[in-house]
Amino acid sequence: MNPHGRRLAVSVVVAALGCGPGTSRRDAGGTTEVRSAVVPAPAYGVGRPATAAEVAAWDLDVNPAGDGLPPGSGTPARGAAIWAARCAACHGEHGEGNERYPRLVGREPSVGFPFGRQLRHARTVGNYWPYATTLYDYIRRAMPPTAPGSLEPDEIYGVVAWLLAGNRIVAANAVIDARTLPEIQMPARDRFVDDDRTGGKEFR
Repeated sequence: MNPHGRRLAVSVVVAALGCGPGTSRRDAGGTTEVRSAVVPAPAYGVGRPATAAEVAAWDLDVNPAGDGLPPGSGTPARGAAIWAARCAACHGEHGEGNERYPRLVGREPSVGFPFGRQLRHARTVGNYWPYATTLYDYIRRAMPPTAPGSLEPDEIYGVVAWLLAGNRIVAANAVIDARTLPEIQMPARDRFVDDDRTGGKEFR
């Protein structure tokens, strides 16, 4: 691609995503407010600034601390029905997975998972996932694969609760919501460390 073509492609992406001096913030309830600002006209007359509604539709991230979790709640019992209807076809009735889709339930081994060397144990929510909050984030964004984004907050909280209970992380009667989910300490949390490398020959 020639340099002019590259600038054109970038300008289209920037205009479509509404990048520029506009700002946004998320309130405690997870609602995003987009505050408008002066946005330069798209280069070459292609594209347009994204609307507030378009930005909000993509602003769905939930971080490890739980920022971005919406109102709503779920329990393992309520999540079981959602799992059976929307998840079991791929991941199995009990979260056991199949040849194509991964197993999600299981705590084996419960201590000292040698991730880089032990291949006979599957990596599951119970033995590998570091943050309960990002489980909600992933399900909301990507599941079910045939209709991502179609689950309502209560349904997602229910599925998360079902998975956590199935992995013996929460009780069978636990209520999962924006307050309780960030408080859950996942079994694998301490097995992940921040990458604080700054460069040098050992950095790859």
